[in-house]
Amino acid sequence: MLVTGKDGRGGRNLEYLAGLALELDGHENIVALAADTDGIDGNADHAGGLVVPEILSLGKDANVDLADRAAKNDTYRYFQACKLLVKTGPTRTNVNDFRLILINP
Repeated sequence: MLVTGKDGRGGRNLEYLAGLALELDGHENIVALAADTDGIDGNADHAGGLVVPEILSLGKDANVDLADRAAKNDTYRYFQACKLLVKTGPTRTNVNDFRLILINP
């Protein structure tokens, strides 16, 4: 678990996706998914999340900044505000993290 602040929520999949989203900076041809197969990422009720081209503008619309949330290890609040959390509930399996990046040329 990558959460360091007492109020931070998230996990390694959302931390990964936050870094990816910031680097992609709204690239229109790339989407991504990162989730844990057991249905839990870090210390919250989600398995992971999604990156879509409009992720940064969704954050602006919701008045939340991804770079700020990532610096505070509080990526859950960002993905929640953008409605980009993946919630599966317990899956009763633990293959490990699943990551997918789709690039549409």
